[in-house]
Amino acid sequence: MAVSALFSLRPSMDAKAAKRGGKQICMKISETLSIDDSEIDIRAVRSHGSGGQHVNKVATAIHLRFDIHASSLPDGCKIRLLSLQDRRITGEGVIVIKADRYRTQWQNRREACNRLKTLVQEALAVQKARKATRPTSRSKEKRLDDKAHRSAVKRMRKKVDE
Repeated sequence: MAVSALFSLRPSMDAKAAKRGGKQICMKISETLSIDDSEIDIRAVRSHGSGGQHVNKVATAIHLRFDIHASSLPDGCKIRLLSLQDRRITGEGVIVIKADRYRTQWQNRREACNRLKTLVQEALAVQKARKATRPTSRSKEKRLDDKAHRSAVKRMRKKVDE
């Protein structure tokens, strides 16, 4: 079920979507990459914890589900996402995010989308390969001098043999 069918973010969101040809975009990941609302399943559920009578009446917590395999992300990004050791990614390749920090459904929805955006951005970032380096001769010499100095200090703490 699409997000827009459950609830709208703001009334002005529909006007903006109409300008884009009816396509609502939940989030922009980078200049060239965005995730469409139809790829994200957002459900409002009852939040846990204290809150008195209010907590049993309203569904303010958000469960966000994002299927990596069925998404429009590039294949390289999908592979990196699936290889992450993250407890939010299930064995079937679905990202499950629960947001219940705030008291309103809108704030929790925004929080869940931000977490998903951060996770995808981390997967997009390619780490540079480490360039192997060797210690300089001066650093080796300094390490050995410091080691000898430390040894002398400890030797001075011993009892003197007569």
